[in-house]
Amino acid sequence: MGIEIERKFLVSGEAWRSAAERSEDMAQGYLNDQEAVASGRERASVRVRLEGAQARLNIKSRAVGHTRQEFEYPLPVADAEALLALCAGGLVRKRRHFVRHAGWLWEVDEFLDANAGLVVAEIELPSADAAFERPDWVDVEVTDCLRYYNQVLSARPYAQWSEDERRATDARRDPAAQG
Repeated sequence: MGIEIERKFLVSGEAWRSAAERSEDMAQGYLNDQEAVASGRERASVRVRLEGAQARLNIKSRAVGHTRQEFEYPLPVADAEALLALCAGGLVRKRRHFVRHAGWLWEVDEFLDANAGLVVAEIELPSADAAFERPDWVDVEVTDCLRYYNQVLSARPYAQWSEDERRATDARRDPAAQG
């Protein structure tokens, strides 16, 4: 069993672009409904992702926060394409940029299509209390804000958010976190 320990932040400015080592386009969708996961009727999200010439099936435990169970398996690309056509909600398309800072690899997701305008940086950590240096372009932490999770973005994309939702990063004011 794998454990993912990840923190998520909004990105400000464009300074990260010049430090990107590489970038990769991704398309992903979920085989189960976000509402079923959010309500607790289902205890994990099931994701299919195409990353360049590779495809993966990913299962993550239902949890908000930085630590979740995670299982990931390679898939034939043709199978992933067929599964993406079966997904609940919309597909999430993004360009992932890999940026190193102070010895850590940051994944900067620049969302496309209905989520265009949203840029989020994630860092995977070896432990929940691992110390790391935040780059200047890393802004407000949104690890505990459910609406920034990709499965929620597939059901309710950034283009549908109000201006207040785009400014609010407090999980208590997160409409997606409400029952």
